[in-house]
Amino acid sequence: MPASDAFAGAAERRSRITEQVRHWCERARLDGRHPDLSDAAALLIAAGRVDPATREILSARRRAGRAFPSIGGFGELRRLADEHSRTVDRAGALRPGPVQLAYRYRAGELGKRLGALRSTMTMSGAHYASGVRAIRRDRRDGVHLDLDQRDALFDALTRTPAPVSVQRQHLHDVRNALLEGAAVRVARISDRSRARDAGHRVAEALERAAISDDDRFVDRYDTLLFLAGTLYDRIEGSGAWHSEHFSIQRAQLDLADELTQIAVDTVALHGIVGELDGALSSTPEAREHVASRRAALEPVWDQLVERVAALARIGDLLAHAESQLRAVASMRWATGLDHRIDELIARSGNRELSAENTHQVGDQLGEVEELLGAFRATLGGDIAALTARG
Repeated sequence: MPASDAFAGAAERRSRITEQVRHWCERARLDGRHPDLSDAAALLIAAGRVDPATREILSARRRAGRAFPSIGGFGELRRLADEHSRTVDRAGALRPGPVQLAYRYRAGELGKRLGALRSTMTMSGAHYASGVRAIRRDRRDGVHLDLDQRDALFDALTRTPAPVSVQRQHLHDVRNALLEGAAVRVARISDRSRARDAGHRVAEALERAAISDDDRFVDRYDTLLFLAGTLYDRIEGSGAWHSEHFSIQRAQLDLADELTQIAVDTVALHGIVGELDGALSSTPEAREHVASRRAALEPVWDQLVERVAALARIGDLLAHAESQLRAVASMRWATGLDHRIDELIARSGNRELSAENTHQVGDQLGEVEELLGAFRATLGGDIAALTARG
């Protein structure tokens, strides 16, 4: 293939993936259902929400292999924190009475669960130094987090990007309706168990009837961060990425640092856009200036989309490379088997050794190695584009 055609093909592929990422983000929706981010990805994204000093310590802990407490997934922590916030807001908006009391009770229960998780994350003696000498040693090594820094990290983890599907939102609405209905009935009748049991049966029936839908997010920023974290998990989990074939590319790209930097810029952009929107609503006379500043930020969003799209291109290339590597392993097995068969024939006295099949397998191995070379070249171009930031 001529170089110009190869370049055109790569450019078309980049454009296509970039537009797909932009489409997903603008509608805050991903096709299908997706697992929550790994703890590693969630922590890297959370590092984008803390101050630079804490971020540097988190990076040092990662390089030193220092682990953090596990609480069963930070996506669930996000949903728990969101439900707590909504419940508190709802309770504050209601007039005093049985319904408000029910919401306050629910908010208190959710707050207790959040408090227990915070303690697990911030007070673990197995993960943080506690003695004076141990703390001094960790500070000298740049891996010690003070208690306020751990609290800030936990707060950042409550913002872990996570899908909020139509099914989950529907069940949340049903739960609220049942909560209000139960509170009213408790105020009217004394048979509490009957109302509660009926509510549970209705909720279970609705949950069984709910139709699975695409994953949705609160805004384009959460969508972008979830995509970036998912791609990090995909690339880090790739056997091809960790193989000797891509050792040079691994040295070129610090994947963990790239994810954190994407988070830093995305969080900053989201915050500034929110401030501009607030200024627009409070000071209409500044509309023209605010609009111009918002327009000036659009290239920043475009760059973030491009950076996540570059991760998506790398993930796609690695998926193809893994397929080729599996073919290499299969062919090597076939080649070894052919040699064993030939040796058996030779030992039986038949000297007419047919090596044609072995040669064919060897030729195929050569073709696969050429394909892997092409993957390495294309991947190198994607990484160069990803890391060439001014």
